[in-house]
Amino acid sequence: MQDLQGKVAIVTGASRGIGAATARELAGHGVAVVLAARSAGAITEIADEIATGGGRALALTCDVARYDDVANLVTQAGATFGGLDILVNNAGVIEPIAHLADSDPAAWDQVVDINLKGVYHGLRAAIPAMQARGGGVIVNISSGAATSALEGWSHYCATKAAVLSLTRCVDKEYGEQGIRVVGLSPGTVATGMQVSIKASGINPVSQLDPAAHIPSEWVGRAIAWLCTADADEFAGVDVSLRDTDIRRRAGLAA
Repeated sequence: MQDLQGKVAIVTGASRGIGAATARELAGHGVAVVLAARSAGAITEIADEIATGGGRALALTCDVARYDDVANLVTQAGATFGGLDILVNNAGVIEPIAHLADSDPAAWDQVVDINLKGVYHGLRAAIPAMQARGGGVIVNISSGAATSALEGWSHYCATKAAVLSLTRCVDKEYGEQGIRVVGLSPGTVATGMQVSIKASGINPVSQLDPAAHIPSEWVGRAIAWLCTADADEFAGVDVSLRDTDIRRRAGLAA
C-alpha cells in the first residue's frame, strides 16, 4: 500500500457504506480524499474524523447526475491537494425495485442518471486531470448484475452492464496513457442497500441471510489494493470479491 502515499482521490457516494469505508481506508494509507455526496452532514463528519487522525480530507456536496457538480470535485481536488490520481465511482442506487411493467418511468430514469450517467460524468471530468498527472486509477463499483438478469432489477442490471462497457471502453482509449480503469463487483455487502433488497422480497438476493453479507470495510480495503501497482493486470475488466484469490491478494479472509 506504499504506492498510495501522497496520492489524491475522489470518492463518490462517500456518506455511508462502501464509500465511507473506502474514504477512511484510503486516508489511512496517506491519500488525500475528497468525499462527495448529495448531503453534507455525514461526509463532513467523516472528513473531520480523518483530519483529526492526521489525514487530509475535503467534504463536497455533489449530485453525480449533474456534470457540473462532478467537474467541481476535480477542480477542488486540484486546488486543494494539487491534482487527482484516483477516482472511485461508487455512488449508486437500487430503489425502487419493481417488475418492469410496474416501474415508475421517472424513478427508472433517475437510476440511469445516477448509476450510469454519474459514472460517465466522473470519467469525463477525471480523465483530463489524470492525463495532466501522467496517469491514474479509476475504480468503478460494478456488480454481478452487470452480467446476470435478476427479477425486479431491470434498472440496476441495465446500468451496471453499461458501466462494465464504460470500463472496457476507457481502457481501450486511455490505458496506454497510464490511466487504469477497473470494475469491482463486491458481492452482497452489509449496507443500507441490502435493507431495501430484503424488504422488496423479490428475487433470491432478498432471501439471503444477513450473515452472508460482507462488511463494507472489506470492500474499502479491496479498492485500496486495486489502486496499487499489484493490481495492474486487471485493467479494463471487472474483478469479483467472491473470488478467493482476489480476496487473498487484497489482504482479506478467503
